[in-house]
Amino acid sequence: MSTDSGGKPAEGTVRSLTELREDEMLFRGTVERFAQDEIAPQVRRMDEAQQMDAGLLRKLFELGLMGIEIPEDLGGSGGTFFDSVLAVEALSAVDPAIGLLVDIQNTLAIKALLRWATPEQKQTYLTRLAADTVGAYALSEAGAGSDAFALETRAQRRGDGYVLNGRKLWISNAREAGLFIVFATVDPAAGYKGITAFIVDKGMPGFTVGRKEDKLGIRASSTCELILDDCVVTEAQLLGEPGKGYRIAMETLNEGRIGIGAQMVGLAQGAWGHAARHAKERKQFGRRIVEFQAMRFQLAEMAAGIEAARLMVYNAARRNQAGLDCRKEAAMCKYLASKTAEHVASLAVEVLGGLGFVKDTPVEKLYRDAKIGAIYEGTSFMQLTTIAKLLLGGE
Repeated sequence: MSTDSGGKPAEGTVRSLTELREDEMLFRGTVERFAQDEIAPQVRRMDEAQQMDAGLLRKLFELGLMGIEIPEDLGGSGGTFFDSVLAVEALSAVDPAIGLLVDIQNTLAIKALLRWATPEQKQTYLTRLAADTVGAYALSEAGAGSDAFALETRAQRRGDGYVLNGRKLWISNAREAGLFIVFATVDPAAGYKGITAFIVDKGMPGFTVGRKEDKLGIRASSTCELILDDCVVTEAQLLGEPGKGYRIAMETLNEGRIGIGAQMVGLAQGAWGHAARHAKERKQFGRRIVEFQAMRFQLAEMAAGIEAARLMVYNAARRNQAGLDCRKEAAMCKYLASKTAEHVASLAVEVLGGLGFVKDTPVEKLYRDAKIGAIYEGTSFMQLTTIAKLLLGGE
């Protein structure tokens, strides 16, 4: 970036994608301090207990991180999508499980309601999500993973409402959530054109949160099955129109992928920070290991990969916020960020050596957490399929 004689950006130059506005820097700094002060002391305990701390969850609401884009007149923070990305990145540098909680709340549940809910639904549900209710997004099923719309969950019309029957699997936030966006088909013969979205409250008759998965990583984040057994919903709980669920899911998941990209960048940055600090403190052969060229080059290579992934995430987020098509950019940033996180976390374990392989240091957990990035919100194979299709055409 060119500068004037005082070292400031020259007039008319383009702002770097990673150069944040003052308000964005202040916001990110607030989240980073919160993560270090409130989350870091609890990370190991929550991971081992496989449970989110209830007090920490309340503090996330109090700080406004669970309703970032919700308008202020509905109790939210009145922020932007880019703010949500910054928050997820900052939280994930300390605990990607907390980053995921905030990501799903803001980029999936809230985003879907902001775009598709009626004014009455926004007043009813967004006020709750801003105040004290966690949201979840129920799309996946046993036979509907990468083929997300091979749904078997049925929504049958009955009177002035619908009856839902089926099972959802791998639903993040399920244990903590009080509100679920559930996708079901009103007409299996219609294929994706029959997919419809519903807003379902926890505790409704016929709706049960089932078994919690015992996972490799992000263990404080709950992942459960949902059981719908003659669950009756009213017309007022229909999100959008019948048959519009495919469009709702595709638009929202596009933003969700950017959120996961931010989570993976934060994870990688956190792992790099632990590795760099250790390299500056650890001595071997009478020297700090950071003084050895091989170690310096490895840390530099890790940092370059993180910055490249961050640029892609920020670019996708800026494009989305500007209302531009970002399907390719979302797929690319999610793909690259997940690969980068896994690579950097692995190298961080190696930098710490034996210490990196035990639970006394955070990099062991970050390494386990990194693997999910290549799986959820669309596997890496599905991201490559999307990228190839948008660049090359065809299927």
